[in-house]
Amino acid sequence: MPKRVDHEQRRRQIAAAVWRIAATRGLPAATLREVAAEAGVSMRLVQYYFTTKEQLLVYAFEQGARSAGERMRASFAALGRPPEPVDVVRICLLELLPTDEESLMLARVHAAYYAAALTDAALANADAEDPQQQLENVLATQLRAGQAAGDVPAGIDPALEARGLAALAAGLSSIMLVGGRTAEDAIALVRYHVDRLFPGAAADSWAGSGPDADR
Repeated sequence: MPKRVDHEQRRRQIAAAVWRIAATRGLPAATLREVAAEAGVSMRLVQYYFTTKEQLLVYAFEQGARSAGERMRASFAALGRPPEPVDVVRICLLELLPTDEESLMLARVHAAYYAAALTDAALANADAEDPQQQLENVLATQLRAGQAAGDVPAGIDPALEARGLAALAAGLSSIMLVGGRTAEDAIALVRYHVDRLFPGAAADSWAGSGPDADR
């Protein structure tokens, strides 16, 4: 009986090869031939699933976004309770930092795509919804919820604070990739800003937030 092929799993296998190449050699090196070799499959098979390089790169980008989302959902589940606004803000920011092997890979891939998108319009428009804007919207919503609960000072502007937090996380991620900040330094800076915005938040909300925390 012929072996049944999981086509989506095969696509993810090929996308993972794109990530590895992008993270170590940059996105321009991710040709169909190089991706096939990295994935351990024939170039013909890669072309079966992705008729163009652009289609492949966009799919791999979308898979990276899904993986980041899965990490966040796992962190929320690990709380063992419904997340409060401070939890959502903290987890969203920390998950953007390259503090373990998986997040380091995702951060490097994201940086490779960003660099390539500066000169490639197709990649620049790979995701119709800007991830940075999505993050800002989530953070602003949680800050407003915190204000309604009395946990966040009424005088702050949620939208402006959300933009600042999103920019902080993006900047820290980039600096960490080139060794400019340690994971401990970056987490401490994120904690400073979150504690400033949620002065009444319990200190134990940060338990397990270090780079060696179990997932």
